[in-house]
Amino acid sequence: MSARLTAGKALRLGLLVAAAGLGLAAMTAPLRLAPEDLRAVYAGPPETWPAPEIDPGVTYVELAPRPLPPRPAPGSAAEARRALGEKLFADPVLSASGQIACDSCHNRRLGWGDGLPRSLGHGRQEGPRNAPALFAAGAGLPLFWDGRAATLEAQALGPMANPVEMANADLGAIAPRVAADPAYPPLFEAAFGPGPVTLDRIAAALAAFQTHLDRPTRLDRFLAGDGRALGDLQIRGLHLFRTKARCANCHFGPLLSDGAFHDLGLSFLGRGREDLGRFAVTGLPEDAGRFRTPSLRHVAQSAPYMHNGIFPHLPGVIRFYAGGGGASARLPEAPGPVETGAATPSPLVRPLDLGPDDVEALVAFLEAI
Repeated sequence: MSARLTAGKALRLGLLVAAAGLGLAAMTAPLRLAPEDLRAVYAGPPETWPAPEIDPGVTYVELAPRPLPPRPAPGSAAEARRALGEKLFADPVLSASGQIACDSCHNRRLGWGDGLPRSLGHGRQEGPRNAPALFAAGAGLPLFWDGRAATLEAQALGPMANPVEMANADLGAIAPRVAADPAYPPLFEAAFGPGPVTLDRIAAALAAFQTHLDRPTRLDRFLAGDGRALGDLQIRGLHLFRTKARCANCHFGPLLSDGAFHDLGLSFLGRGREDLGRFAVTGLPEDAGRFRTPSLRHVAQSAPYMHNGIFPHLPGVIRFYAGGGGASARLPEAPGPVETGAATPSPLVRPLDLGPDDVEALVAFLEAI
């Protein structure tokens, strides 16, 4: 019995030493490992993984499953608000023309986007930006590409008032239009109790619906201990994501976003597609050209990519970062603070040595998150 226990301890010690050796190998020569060795390195919880390659000043949070908000109980007022929000989300009554609904630009079949580089709105006008995916809309990240809304309720009012989107010149006209439909007043009473249909209640119902759009991913299952949730190529992509490809400098934690704003060199300053991003909200020159880091949850379903939808596919996005980002700004001879800000890319974006096999592995991983 004693001999068997000693042998068991020796075996366990040997396995620990082997795993530690693989972890060291992954940090020093990460891509020379065989797939089964890299899988062994990532077999344990994230705290046992190789250290990510993170720049100084980045407050990194390790990848983790997102704890999704619980679905409201059937028959509850919370569920009535969520269901009312779902109905309103699909109803063009919220637009001045009666032709555009929230789901015109945020379609569940298109990853809660619309599949277009830039969305079409009132009178078939093209907006300046890509419709963001809504999977993580209720998670507390800044909303819109420039972060101009802090809450889902505030976000809901923006498209309603925008003349290029739902084009309501008078927001006060929306609630009476909704209340005129006999189906709505009892739904509002079930959701909020007695009282009139109001714009605040409309926004609250839309927010309740959007809070519950996310769902578990294969990466969530892998991070929760299901090693079969990711294939070997996806695990290689995970390792690249955290190390050589430098993705984890901005995309980390359960939401795969730092919640910050970065200049990727895509402001198109001085050109036809000029968009100064966060600067329009803060007025700070250093914010010119900065845009929100989107959550990457379900990212493979929400093409095209970037604030202007310039990249139709994920491989193009990866190659863009591998090339060190963009250089779209056209500076005048004597640039001022705003022009200088827009032409100053984030120091987190730099050229990368990524080959075709690396791009393939990263795409495979992104398809699982």
